[in-house]
Amino acid sequence: MVPLLLGITLVSFVVIHLAPGEPTDLQTQLNPEISAELQQRLRAQYDLDRPLLVQYGKWLGRLVRLDFGDSFSQDRRPVTAKIAERLPITILINVLSISLILAVAVPVGILAAVRRNSPFDRLTTLLVFIGFATPSFWLALLLMDLLGVRYGLLPVVGLKSLGYDYLSFPGRVLDILRHLVLPVFVSAFGGLAGFSRYMRANMLEVIRQDYILTARAKGLTERRVIGHHALRNALLPVITILGLSVPGLIGGSVIFETIFAIPGMGKLFYDGVMMRDYPLIMGILVIGAILTLIGNLLADLGYALADPRIRRG
Repeated sequence: MVPLLLGITLVSFVVIHLAPGEPTDLQTQLNPEISAELQQRLRAQYDLDRPLLVQYGKWLGRLVRLDFGDSFSQDRRPVTAKIAERLPITILINVLSISLILAVAVPVGILAAVRRNSPFDRLTTLLVFIGFATPSFWLALLLMDLLGVRYGLLPVVGLKSLGYDYLSFPGRVLDILRHLVLPVFVSAFGGLAGFSRYMRANMLEVIRQDYILTARAKGLTERRVIGHHALRNALLPVITILGLSVPGLIGGSVIFETIFAIPGMGKLFYDGVMMRDYPLIMGILVIGAILTLIGNLLADLGYALADPRIRRG
């Protein structure tokens, strides 16, 4: 994981510096009174006048000390403090999204496989194709207009209402949950379609195996055959794909957090990119890479828990 993380940081550092524009452009290009000398002083202040490898070396030295540096924005706050404020919100939304995906997609995939070519299977197949074809940003805007603007059923901006501080504790919890309904659903919508298809395909493959036929020949109930013998083997590829889906969920948070104005890490990343805030961008990319690597590690551990052969090996 450590060499992989270093490779990710090197590629990310080079790519963001190859993008057109610099942090000083926002301060100099719109101000005709800024001289060329002052522009060079600003570049020197941000170490932008040094070779790229030297900049990366200094940044890496700070990273070893768990210091992402100070933001290039006007507040000049430490990047670590900014991320610490936003990271819990993004993690909460992604955990809720993954939980919703697993709670819905796994049972739907199993039922679609067991009842192959039934009306339920055909209906879920149709809904899955709709889910694959629906852009998440378009769905978010549609739900905001329908449920928020026209009918006023759910809030569409932020995580708290204006009168949040005057609510009781249960009222505050309910208020936050109402604000999370649309972001979590939009975040999980595409995953629901994909995981239900993966689960259906894996279950169809497993229930055709000889040991499933043997289990039925022994007189076991269908629930035990599917739930005990088939499910655990069908879950193995899904667990692997779940670990690989972590980057997509984190990347998708940039879209729906920006649309719903949620103060999470995705919104912070978007603002940092617009401001060319290199330390902030790199800090968020590192955190995202670490979460992705941890997700892959947890997938490997889950793989071992589900398959005794790997655990014993």
